[in-house]
Amino acid sequence: MPKVLIADDHPIVRTGLKQIIAEEPDIKIIGEASDGNEVLEFLRKEPCDLVLLDLAMPKRSGLEIISEIRQIRPNTAILVLSIYPEDQYAVRALRAGASGYLTKASAPNELIKAMRKVLSGGKYISMSLAEILASEIDQHTQQQPHERLSDREYQVMLMLAAGKTVTEVSRELNLSVKTISTYRARILEKMNMKNNAQMTFYAVENHLLD
Repeated sequence: MPKVLIADDHPIVRTGLKQIIAEEPDIKIIGEASDGNEVLEFLRKEPCDLVLLDLAMPKRSGLEIISEIRQIRPNTAILVLSIYPEDQYAVRALRAGASGYLTKASAPNELIKAMRKVLSGGKYISMSLAEILASEIDQHTQQQPHERLSDREYQVMLMLAAGKTVTEVSRELNLSVKTISTYRARILEKMNMKNNAQMTFYAVENHLLD
């Protein structure tokens, strides 16, 4: 029987996921995690077949967690279940090693379908994500400025573009203000920008914000 770990920092979301999965008698939930460190600690002690992972986890970014799960448990499937639209993070999550990507707006039956697909060794992407991937392949020779950013830089860029201050970003990511300021400087240099306002304009123009 496949064993599943639910990783989300919101208890209500975890409860909802458990209720949906409880209706599938051949899938077993063996644990829950509320932050990135708990996910990795659990997996070091206990093997599981699938991690249902929220990208917006405290203490570590979801993309970092995916990469580390791949090192600790390379055979564990990772299905990302996120509030972020597919065009923001899905491609990066799949590149990091996720087996599939779903938004939290997805229907429960789509979640179960996705879980079964990745548990069988496949990849799960929605029709809209397939279009995004196809478009990216078509445009691979014309790399956009934000695609030159590392995963962490991209995450910081989106937060700053959404109007958050360096202090707010540092608090949310559990990093020092100095570290976030360094990321900001790198982002501006890589994207040939001078300030946060330009970041916001770019993010809106390229549909990177909700």
